[in-house]
Amino acid sequence: MIFRQMRRDIQVIFERDPAAKSIWEVIFCYPGFHAVLFHRAAHSMYLHKMVLIPRMISQLARFLTGIEIHPGAKIGQGFFIDHGTGVVIGETTEVGDNVTIYQGVTLGGTGKEKGKRHPTIGNNVVIGAGARVLGSFKVGDNVKIGAGSVVNKPVPSDTTVVGVPGRIVLHHGVPIKDPDLRHDDLPDPVSEMFKCLMHRVEYLEQRLNEEESKYNVFKIIQHHEPSKRAVPAPGESEGVNVRMRPDDL
Repeated sequence: MIFRQMRRDIQVIFERDPAAKSIWEVIFCYPGFHAVLFHRAAHSMYLHKMVLIPRMISQLARFLTGIEIHPGAKIGQGFFIDHGTGVVIGETTEVGDNVTIYQGVTLGGTGKEKGKRHPTIGNNVVIGAGARVLGSFKVGDNVKIGAGSVVNKPVPSDTTVVGVPGRIVLHHGVPIKDPDLRHDDLPDPVSEMFKCLMHRVEYLEQRLNEEESKYNVFKIIQHHEPSKRAVPAPGESEGVNVRMRPDDL
């Protein structure tokens, strides 16, 4: 069982990291692989109601790899931590199969409450560098979380989340068989909002120019004869809201 898991963990690294050249390189030079090995040993002891020794193992793993995984966390098959420095995974976290996370990721809680307080991550999920997933909620299957995002609400399956706080920007509705590692090519909701605003401003300017050309408003306002000037309606300030007389058109 243990050797089968090790073989699967090594295979996953070759599938998702083009820098991996040999099995010996993976065994001796990949801190994510080391952290997962330490965690599987600590977690098996934790399931037998042991506390101190598993915690000591997790602390040793943190010292050696820079990755802290609480021995109570449940980690599925095909779990890959790329680079890994600064990764923190809390006690009640549950991670599904074929999940990939990058350096600086936190799967943490938001308070001092007891019981389930960390997220549940589905299958085929990719979490970008520096992302924070905080709270006791579910992240669905086939989800991509962009680098630096802060997620504090449930995320449905087959979606992409970016931003602070995390916003769902894509919902394909088509299951993904393999983890999609292109977490660098994600939409920017703030940029999209500004583009929409710019299109709206351009449209309003165009309409304003059409109205000015049609009614020749500025010529009427600047007319030298007072009787030909636009007359403000009662309660309207002159020069802002202008009402024209019928004979001015």
